Amino acid sequence: MWTGVFPAVTTKFTEDDRLDHAEMERCFALQMQAGCDGIIVCGSLGEGPMLSHDEKIDVLNTAQKIAGGKPVLLTVNEPGTREAAAIARRAAREGANGLMVVPSPIYHTNAAETVAALRAVAEAGDLPVMIYSNRLAYRVDVTVDQMEELAKDKRFVAIKESSDDIRRSTEIINRFGDRYDLFTGVDNLAFEALSVGAIGWVAGLVTAFPRETVAIYQLMKQGRREEALTIYRWFRPLLDLDVSTYLVQNIKLAEVLAINTNDRVRMPRQPLSGERRKTVEKIVRDALAARPELPRF
Repeated sequence: MWTGVFPAVTTKFTEDDRLDHAEMERCFALQMQAGCDGIIVCGSLGEGPMLSHDEKIDVLNTAQKIAGGKPVLLTVNEPGTREAAAIARRAAREGANGLMVVPSPIYHTNAAETVAALRAVAEAGDLPVMIYSNRLAYRVDVTVDQMEELAKDKRFVAIKESSDDIRRSTEIINRFGDRYDLFTGVDNLAFEALSVGAIGWVAGLVTAFPRETVAIYQLMKQGRREEALTIYRWFRPLLDLDVSTYLVQNIKLAEVLAINTNDRVRMPRQPLSGERRKTVEKIVRDALAARPELPRF
């Protein structure tokens, strides 16, 4: 059902901490112009847990205006299942194409609780669901066995695999074949995941470097592995910025330098400063100075 590059877009704020819809429209349009295949809003990178439900719906609506009919998914990352079900229902009413659902980031559910919570959200929204499995960030592992339980419900259509274990991708394919659309969710494992059968990439650094991200995906899809690998090796220091406690600030700073936007974040986050900012700026500026010429694909 879903395939390709789906940016996990950042949420843009004004100086007085309101949603900056004009700047989001501009930045989202860059993703579409580069050939991305969908948009995911209000995820970890989109500072979803810092947004009210009304704000999440507003960001969803802004993305829908720009997506040109391509899928727009809303991330469900609420502390409680009741709240998760409520935003899922609202997303459905607003015409979202699907949901990316992560278990509660506050309470670390056991296996039975994880499955029950995911089912409840799917039933509430009655939309296609991408299961977001990220045991490092959220301390809850949606295991292959749990995915098998969820596979009985046709609303679960895709997996964002972010376990940080590349073996998991092959385990999912071996167990389910093409039952799920398998996306990689770890930027600096994307080439590896695409090599072993992932058909999509929920990407972070794509927000600053959309053309390079799409090029890697398309070249891999066409079997042009060496050309993709050349770009990926250049990209790796940037992609490593996605795997960090400061991924939001890192990537927003990359956006400042690459697409001339701002790096405002919502508190308690603050923009990078001091030596950390200098380090990230150097990584991005070095990459920009050596930016590769992209092949036709």
